[in-house]
Amino acid sequence: MVIKLFEKLSNDYIEFLEKGEDYNVIINVGESPNTKEFKAYSGILKYRSKYFQNELKNAIKNTNSITRINLNPHISIQQFEIIIKYIYGGMISLEEFDAQFIFDLLLVTDELLFEELTDAIEIHLIESNAHWLRSHFSHIYKTSFENKNLKKLQKWCNDIVAKYPNLIFDSENFVSLKENALISLIQRDDLQMEEIKIWNNVIKWGIAQNTDLPSDLDDWSYENFMTLKSTLKNCLPLIRYFQISANDVFSNIWPYSQILEKKLWKDLSGKFMLNNYKISSTILPPRTILKPNLPNRSTEPFSAVINEEHAAEIASWIDKTTTTYNTTNNPYEFKLLLRGSRDGFNRESFWNLCNLKENTITVVNIKVSNNTERIVGGYNPIAWDRSKRGLVNCHNSFIFSLKNGAQKNSILSRVRQPPYAFNYDDSKRGADFGDGGNLSLFNDSFYCQDNQNKGCYCAHGYQYQNQIVDNGYYFINEYEECTVLEIVTNVELMSKRMNIKHSFILKKSADMGNASGINGVGYCDQFEIGNLGYCYQKGIGVQKSVDMDNSIGINNLGCYQNEETMQINVNDFDDDLKEIMNDVKYHQL
Repeated sequence: MVIKLFEKLSNDYIEFLEKGEDYNVIINVGESPNTKEFKAYSGILKYRSKYFQNELKNAIKNTNSITRINLNPHISIQQFEIIIKYIYGGMISLEEFDAQFIFDLLLVTDELLFEELTDAIEIHLIESNAHWLRSHFSHIYKTSFENKNLKKLQKWCNDIVAKYPNLIFDSENFVSLKENALISLIQRDDLQMEEIKIWNNVIKWGIAQNTDLPSDLDDWSYENFMTLKSTLKNCLPLIRYFQISANDVFSNIWPYSQILEKKLWKDLSGKFMLNNYKISSTILPPRTILKPNLPNRSTEPFSAVINEEHAAEIASWIDKTTTTYNTTNNPYEFKLLLRGSRDGFNRESFWNLCNLKENTITVVNIKVSNNTERIVGGYNPIAWDRSKRGLVNCHNSFIFSLKNGAQKNSILSRVRQPPYAFNYDDSKRGADFGDGGNLSLFNDSFYCQDNQNKGCYCAHGYQYQNQIVDNGYYFINEYEECTVLEIVTNVELMSKRMNIKHSFILKKSADMGNASGINGVGYCDQFEIGNLGYCYQKGIGVQKSVDMDNSIGINNLGCYQNEETMQINVNDFDDDLKEIMNDVKYHQL
């Protein structure tokens, strides 16, 4: 029988550290004027850290036989206090720190070659801070592949990208991707991308690494092709050539045939030219592309203020697309939360029905001069929260006026000063976009009335970019609050195949920044699928790691136009993949 008494041992060593007795190493941490000296014993440092083992080999002792080690100045005192306690006591506590600090600490532990600690922090981030990781996806993806030891985060990132390859391959920074990151993607059997598109992107990446190659392929020399071949030597063997159609082979691969091995090109050509041609090259298996079926979208009217065309235009603004969605490929459904004629034209109704609701659209039909009607409104990706008072920061909100018989073209006005995006105060105002009444409902501060008459106030200010309507008070004919619902994929078939014992709830954040939708995920006690939804031209879905030992996990299908989707019950869950798309749009890889 082995009796382990590690806790007392750990506490004794921590006490030994704090007393600073019998030290022979001083570690200087921080950057002037904020510096601190840590006293340590070389024997412990050597056996706990390869980094300090190497440093102590080359360090010079002073006359008192004390060795001084100067850490890189970017390592903070607070970070090293955690690390030195881990060195002596083998324990760390991360509960009081936010995710950004923990991620920065991870990079420091990797730099100092603490393999065990690095692995533990990676696991902690993935299990406890997955939402933050997704919200900073571009930075996490780029950083993890710049640090070869962060294998767990690399896999976590690739599990997402395999389902949503457009996150990376359609990014303007795709060509700056590290080779190891590209290889880790194209070698996956579950990469949800057509093989010819993978080939085209690999060629695009390879050419970008050699800026001296001629821009016109007709001008390429044999040496130019050999340069590209050398650059792509680790990528080319991972392409599933024999899963590509004849048209695509001769349109896209043939122009670069010189970079392929002769036997491979001979086999590839022979496959399409001769019946029963015997292929001697290695044939990689086809990728597993997941394709569900498509039901019909409900056509019942959803709003008394806007129509389907308006909804598609608003959805395009949410996703920041370059082309406007139409009524058939709109990736969102709008669910009515409040209607003035039904629930009341007052701030009390607004806060009672919309409190803590996020991803909401406000639409207001107002009466302007000559009794003509205009439609104004705004989008709030964050939650209306009656517990807050004052200005609320948001980077992705916008206000608008929509085209109708009285207005030829719609006007979009994105937030210009995010710290002043909203003003929350349930005692004085309803929905309030901006701090200057850019669009404000039932606002005592601007002498709006808590009813239809002069219930809406608009005055263009610096908080939002464009004026959406003439400054003034307006009578409200009708107004509505809608939450933006996502369209998600059919996960039932795949989950049954995996024999999942725990079911799940899915949600897509409306605040994305790109047409490629991302879903969130949470768990519930019983398998439960909601109403059928719809989808659009780019795939949506989500993956969570599968723990086969516990029979828990999720592996959802990709979704494409004219294929099946399901809208899942989104009540009572935690967001999971929120704002990945928006993060990818605004940050470099």
